[in-house]
Amino acid sequence: MSSSYGGEYINQKIDYVFKVVLIGDSAVGKSQLLARFARNEFSLESKATIGVEFQTKTLRIDQKIVKAQIWDTAGQERYRAVTSAYYRGAVGAMLVYDMSKRQSFDHMARWLEELRGHADKNIVIMLIGNKCDLGTLRAVPVEDAQEFAERENLYFMETSALDATNVESAFMTILTEIYRIVGKKTLGGGGGGGSNLDKSTSLKGTAIIVPGGEGDANARDGCCLG
Repeated sequence: MSSSYGGEYINQKIDYVFKVVLIGDSAVGKSQLLARFARNEFSLESKATIGVEFQTKTLRIDQKIVKAQIWDTAGQERYRAVTSAYYRGAVGAMLVYDMSKRQSFDHMARWLEELRGHADKNIVIMLIGNKCDLGTLRAVPVEDAQEFAERENLYFMETSALDATNVESAFMTILTEIYRIVGKKTLGGGGGGGSNLDKSTSLKGTAIIVPGGEGDANARDGCCLG
């Protein structure tokens, strides 16, 4: 499967729009990951996100034009009321923790439970250990994160928004997996559970809800570490 990372395909028809949500405690670097992926920017003076914001990036996967719509939310408790609308229509999610702050990793189980309570049950989920440039301050061993990811059937990658380590790779991995599932459903007719997909693919530019029945998600593992 081929994919093209860079460039905006402004004048081309959008084949798919994939909504991906960023989840995790405040100050783990969600907004910086988004800025690095969408605009290749990083700011040391970034302020805490208030409420919800999103950015888009258009790219090509297997000759199809995909618009990634990446949503970022404040991690503070007082903004948790946005959950239902925030998760609605999401086909991918990144659970982000700061590998130098153990508490942010310990909260991943709670964030995952909330995600699974609100999102489509077949959403593609990736666990992200951000700030891997702070190697000497590591508080979360890779093995702990890998074990959690394997137990919960998540993809896993460590990233650094600061030096761009694995940021492109992480987003492209989750987007390519979403595309693979959607493409397989489109080519195979989706079986009996393809109604959501059929509706979505007939309306190009709408969020695609991935129907059930994908049994090969067990391929998720802790590869591609930075």
